[in-house]
Amino acid sequence: MPRFAANLSMLFTEWPFLDRFEAAARAGFAGVECLFPYDHPAEVIAERLAAAGLEQVLFNVPPGDWAAGERGLAALPGREREFEAAFERALAYAGALNCRRLHVMAGIPLPDTDRAEAQAVYVRNLKAAAAKAARQGVTILVEPISPRTMPGYHLTRQAEARRTLQAVAADNLRIQLDLFHCQIVEGNLADTIRGQLDRIGHVQVAGVPGRQEPSVGEINYPYLFALLDTLGYGGWIGCEYRPAAGTLDGLDWARDYGIGR
Repeated sequence: MPRFAANLSMLFTEWPFLDRFEAAARAGFAGVECLFPYDHPAEVIAERLAAAGLEQVLFNVPPGDWAAGERGLAALPGREREFEAAFERALAYAGALNCRRLHVMAGIPLPDTDRAEAQAVYVRNLKAAAAKAARQGVTILVEPISPRTMPGYHLTRQAEARRTLQAVAADNLRIQLDLFHCQIVEGNLADTIRGQLDRIGHVQVAGVPGRQEPSVGEINYPYLFALLDTLGYGGWIGCEYRPAAGTLDGLDWARDYGIGR
C-alpha cells in the first residue's frame, strides 16, 4: 500500500499553516511535507506534528531570496557560504522535527554562468552537505524540475540527476522523483521508475498538465502506484498538487488508499 504525504504548502490551504497538520491527519494522512517551514519556530511545528500523530517526511533547504526569483543556492558559483548557512539551518529544523529527508534545490544560475562550473559547485556543495547530513541520519535529495515550471533551473532531467549522484558518491544522496516534472520533460515514467528504483528517495505526484489532483490529466497514476508497490518501493509519495476546488473535495482519488474519509 502506498504511503502518501500531504504537501501542506499546496493542500489544506483553506486552513492557516499550523492548523493544516490536524486537517491532514483527520483526512487520513500519516505523513506531511512542505516547501519551507521556516516562518514558524521548529518547536511549534514539532508540537503540531506530535498532536496530530504525523511524520514530517520532507522539506526544502532555504532557497535564497524566493521573492526575488531565487530557487536554490547549491549550483550557484560564489554563493557557497550562503548555501552552507542555509543547509545548517535546514539540518537544525530536521533535527527538531525528526525529519529524515531534505531536498536541496540546485537553483537558477545567472545566464552567463558556465554550466560545467555550476555543476562542479553543485557537486562540491552536495558532497559537503551529504557528509553533514549523514551524521544526523538524514538523506538529501535532488529533484529534476521542468523548465516550464522553473525556467533556467540547473537540474531538469533524470540522467543529469543520476550523473550527479555518481559524481557525489554519497550513500545518503538520492533522487526526488517528481512524476509531474518527469512527465513534462521526458515521459517514460514506468521505465524510469524501474531503471532507477534503488536511487529514488522520495516520489511526488500531480496531474499533468495542470498540476491538479493525480486523477486529472494524462498520467495513469493507479498503474504507477501499483508498480511502485510491486517493485518494493518503501518510501513516501508526496501529494504536491494544487486542488482544482477544495482540498477535501478533491480527495476522491485517494479513498482506495485510506485517505479522504
